[in-house]
Parts: sequence; C-alpha cells; structure tokens
Amino acid sequence: MQLRVTFLHFILFFVSACFSLNVQAHEVRPAIIDLDIIDSGNLQVTIKLNLEALVAQIDSQSKNTNDDKNAALYNQLRRLPATDLAKRFDAFAPYFKDHIFLQFKTSSGIKKAQFTDLSSQIPEVGDTDLARDSIITFKGTLPADATSMQWHWDKQFGNAALRVSTPQNKEHYSAYLLDGKSSDLIPIPSVQEDHGENGKKVGGCTSFNCKWKVFINYLEVGYVHILPLGLDHILFVVGLFLLSANLRPLLIQITTFTLAHSFTLALGIYGIVSVPSAIVEPLIAASIIFICIENIYANHLSPWRPVVVFFFGLLHGLGFASVLREIGLSSENFVTGLVAFNIGVELGQLTVIAFCFLAVGIWFRNEPWYRQRITIPASIVIAIIAAFWFAERVNWV
Repeated sequence: MQLRVTFLHFILFFVSACFSLNVQAHEVRPAIIDLDIIDSGNLQVTIKLNLEALVAQIDSQSKNTNDDKNAALYNQLRRLPATDLAKRFDAFAPYFKDHIFLQFKTSSGIKKAQFTDLSSQIPEVGDTDLARDSIITFKGTLPADATSMQWHWDKQFGNAALRVSTPQNKEHYSAYLLDGKSSDLIPIPSVQEDHGENGKKVGGCTSFNCKWKVFINYLEVGYVHILPLGLDHILFVVGLFLLSANLRPLLIQITTFTLAHSFTLALGIYGIVSVPSAIVEPLIAASIIFICIENIYANHLSPWRPVVVFFFGLLHGLGFASVLREIGLSSENFVTGLVAFNIGVELGQLTVIAFCFLAVGIWFRNEPWYRQRITIPASIVIAIIAAFWFAERVNWV
C-alpha cells in the first residue's frame, strides 16, 4: 500500500512539473564550423549556430534551453528582430573572439590567429517554436610558414562539427568536437603538396592512423548520442528491458531493434530515405508509449512484439541519421564514420541494459512481485514522460 501511495505521489509531481515547463524549449544543438583555407595567405571561418543561445550563454550541458538559468534571456532574445539581435551580438562579439583559439605551428613556434571582419547573418523572426539558425563569419591570416593548425573554443560554447577545406580538397579534415575539445593538429598543405602527378588531388584522411582517429571520434559521438544525450532512446531501451529481465527475450528485442535502426541509419545518411524530423521525433515518442503500454498488459514476449520493435527501430534509425546529417560526414570518411557511429550507439544501448540489470535485474527479476512493483510502475512513468514529449513535439502543449 505504501509503495502505491509513494508511486502515485511521484506521478502527480512529475505530471505537474512537465506541464509547468515553458513549451518553447529548444534542444541545445551543436554548431557547424566550416574553416576554409582560401589561398596561401587567407582563411575564412563560417559558423552556423543558435545565436540566441550563444549570447544568452546557455550552458552546453543543458539538454534544452529551459534547463538553463538563462532561459528567460534566451526566450527574450529569440523574439528580437534580426537587426536588434545583431546589435546584441556585436556587444557580445569581443568576448566570443577572446574564447576562440586557432593556433598555427610554424618554423618559429606557435602563432595564434587574429580574426577580422566579424559579421553575422540572422534570419528574421519566424516560427518561434523552432530555433533560429544564424551564421557568423570572420576572416584570418595564414602564416606563410605554417605547417599545421589546431582549432579550439571554450567549453561553454558547446559541441561543434568542424570541417576544413582547401582550394584543392574540399574535404581536407572533419571531426566532431565534444565539450570544447581541441581538434587534432591539422596539416596545412602547400599548393604543390595538394596535387600529385597530373594534378590529382592528394592528402585528406587516407592513412591508417587518420582513419583510426576518425573511427574513435565518431564512436564517441554515437555513444554520447545515447549516453547522456539520447534520453528518448534510453527510455525505449529500458522499456524493452522491462517486459522481461530474462536474457533471451531481451536479446531478441535488442537484436531486432539494432538491425532495424542500422538499416535506416545507412539509408538516411546515403540520402535514399529522408523523413522530416517533425514527423520522426513525435513517432519516436509514440513508440515509447506503445512499448510501455504493452509492458503493462503483456507479461511475456508475444510473437508479434519483435515485428513492432523492428518497425520502431526503423524510426529510431531515421533519428540517428538526422544527427549525422547535421554533423556532416566527408566522402573520404563516410563509411568509417557511419560504422563507428553505429557501434557507438550499440555500446551506449548495451550500457543502458547493463545498468538495468545491475540496478534491478540480477537482484529482483525472479521475485514474484517483480512485475507488479517494477515493470508496471516503471512503464507507467516512462509512458507519461513520452506522452508529454509527443504532445510537445506536435505542438499540443
């Protein structure tokens, strides 16, 4: 009886907390940084990002803008006309420049880039339920004797996808930088080094060491997309676990889910299948609700449950694909990055399953009360969370 009362209090608290949230929260998304070496002496940096989140100094660790102490300022900024927001950014720009570092390795030592001509392109206010993407552009000078360079910005600016191009190689380097992590030392090829015999392009990421770095980078990206960032994917996997903590039904479901999302992840990245996130994201939330409702009414793995899991896995794969499309994979690293990202996702899912087993599975799965006290209450809580997400993603709340 006490357990039921406590659980009811938790449900009421959670529902009231959910619906007291500002429904115009936005996910804190990574910036896209394009660093273009224009010629032997000049470079240009173009950054696509949520400018309001930057100026409001939204914490990069926040999963969405409403989780941050500066949420009120962020909401105020995103309603500003483009000209007014540009003025706010102009005031913030010196601080921004001071926390961006592009260093060159030269024959005389390390030199730091000096940025000029900082400008912004800001769209006018549109649908305020959608984050507004702005573009920041600035220029720099490339030292004549520079042999390599390294990019870094302060952790507070969040994750970023860095892409480097040269006049001869538009896909010279790419990496996904988590939490202000520095890039590798990026070679700066001379005009002569950029071409082989008969003008054939050389360079790029072709060595084993380079491919291995790309693999580890996107392995980390895939893992982080599940833990800690992918709460909806985490809850789906937990929902699969809750039906039965026995290994066989769990392996059947996880294997089915893995095959499905791997399939659509590949199709989505190759551009064969493209479904707007406005459709995919609500359906992912709906998939969690469905799984949890079935957990409440079914006490074993039905013959058609793997079919349902496979269908939902297709949806989750499209969600994963949108992440990689946003980051951008160079053609040279496409297969390596795709495989590594998928393995990272799987390792994240296996970590979630391992945690579930350690938390409750190995201790209580054979208890006669396991289903009534763990499976059903946990499924109800997860279903309520997913129901709120669904309503939020289709703009019902």
